[in-house]
Amino acid sequence: MATKIYLETGKKRVFAASLRWPGWGRFATGEEAAIEALHAYAPRYSAFLAPTGLPFRAERFEVVERLEGSTTTDFGAPDKAAAADSASVPPKERERLATILAAAWELFDATVAKSPAELRKGPRGGGRDRDKMAAHVLDAELAYVRKIGLRQGATLPVQERRAEVLDAFRDPRGEWKWPLPYAARRFTWHVLDHVWEMEDRSSPAE
Repeated sequence: MATKIYLETGKKRVFAASLRWPGWGRFATGEEAAIEALHAYAPRYSAFLAPTGLPFRAERFEVVERLEGSTTTDFGAPDKAAAADSASVPPKERERLATILAAAWELFDATVAKSPAELRKGPRGGGRDRDKMAAHVLDAELAYVRKIGLRQGATLPVQERRAEVLDAFRDPRGEWKWPLPYAARRFTWHVLDHVWEMEDRSSPAE
């Protein structure tokens, strides 16, 4: 069975992402390169997912939708919900999405705890250090929670806010500006993207 993916194309970059597996998304300067980058991260995504016990296999890709991107896409982040995201999400699938996001947060906390405070700089000397990167992820989620109807979530401590988000995934209520599958993809992708960046920049350059 093919892995269904979609492509979001901006003026400078293309973001390729799995529809079924939130957080498995990569970008590059063209369609083919973006798909290759997504494939290259399959082992890394599989390793992240292993503790959940969810069955994961990276099979051949089938591009089922192409979306017009934005400046957010050009920055290297997903910005548009796919057509498939508007479908009804049954309880079992909502629980699966919550499980994946919870695993991403657990990995994020563990990665922050073991990463050096000062991370290796990029080729042009850029990039946030550990604490600023961790704060950036948490700050972004303050905006994300409002997209899923959790206006009070921004005032809660981190662990309580995460619990509220997972509860909302399992039992969506209120006014959601994002479809649930897209919300799962955006939350999980942002966490994993910075987890992997911390991992890569914790080691000396080869």
